[in-house]
Amino acid sequence: MAKRRNVELTVGTFVALGLVALFFLAMQVSNLSLNTAGEGYLVQARFANVGSLKVRAPVTMAGVRIGRVESVRFDKQTYEAVVSMRIDAAVDSIPDDTFASIFTAGLLGEQYIGLEPGGSPEPLRDGDEIVNTQSALVLEQMIGQFLFKKAGESG
Repeated sequence: MAKRRNVELTVGTFVALGLVALFFLAMQVSNLSLNTAGEGYLVQARFANVGSLKVRAPVTMAGVRIGRVESVRFDKQTYEAVVSMRIDAAVDSIPDDTFASIFTAGLLGEQYIGLEPGGSPEPLRDGDEIVNTQSALVLEQMIGQFLFKKAGESG
């Protein structure tokens, strides 16, 4: 009887550890994390159109993730989207004239922010705003413009 109880306890422990491992794997795959300590510094950028940019989307520079989008909100005064990004503390020398663009990973993939450094010797600091931005390209608008142009050429 004691031997059977030990086997059941071992199997139960193994199953519980497997479920915990699956939970952490799911968190990594879905870009979620239990580490929300807010390490790094916060910068903002304004865009005319953010497309389908989501909170927790990657912020990259040279193709390497250096931060995440922390919030996306609408500014009622300027009618622009204001994106707050948390940049990793290890990346502390991004020039203050950096250019921020919204890109799409693949043809229909998730959107992310790509930063291209400028040449200024002054770095971005906590609370600064990136002034040079390029909004997301909206596929429906591009198709509409293409069709409108083609219709004008044939008429």
